[in-house]
Parts: sequence; C-alpha cells; structure tokens
Amino acid sequence: MPSIASRQIRPSVEDEIGPRRPGAIYQNVDGRFEVLALVTNPADAAQLLRRTAARWALIVRDTLRPEAQPFAVGTVWTDSDYLIRPAKRSFMAAA
Repeated sequence: MPSIASRQIRPSVEDEIGPRRPGAIYQNVDGRFEVLALVTNPADAAQLLRRTAARWALIVRDTLRPEAQPFAVGTVWTDSDYLIRPAKRSFMAAA
C-alpha cells in the first residue's frame, strides 16, 4: 500500500478554476479574457475541449482583440494569471 507522502494530491475543481467566474476578466501571457460561462458538467466540458478527461471548461473572449470569437479553455489558474475584474456576485454554472 503506498504511503500518504507518495500519493499525488489532486487539486479541487475550485482551485483549478480560481476566481474565474462569469463576468470576471483575467490576464496572462496569452491575452486578456472575459469569462462568459463556466461549464461544470464533465461530459459537456470534455466535448467543448475535445478531450476525455475534462472536469470543467470556461467559455472566454479575448478582450484585446475586437474581432475575437468566444472559445473554450480548460487551463488551470496559476500564479501567472492576474485578475483584472472580479466576477459578478451571482452566477449560474452552465450545465
């Protein structure tokens, strides 16, 4: 039986998403993004991200590009992400 120290601790979905909720704007090296929707149904997230192991997905729009179309992301929140505007207080997760 593996010891507790050797087990890999899986971050929670909340930790992976971070403060990115609908209405939030965050920035990283890839751009500045407004969160349009949070998808927490794993099957829907997997379909949006075109991978089988997704637990959640965000629909975002790059605010630095006026012609940008919304797209899905599944990258976890890291120290290189910066919150520009917090999310609206009330939101409903999509599916």
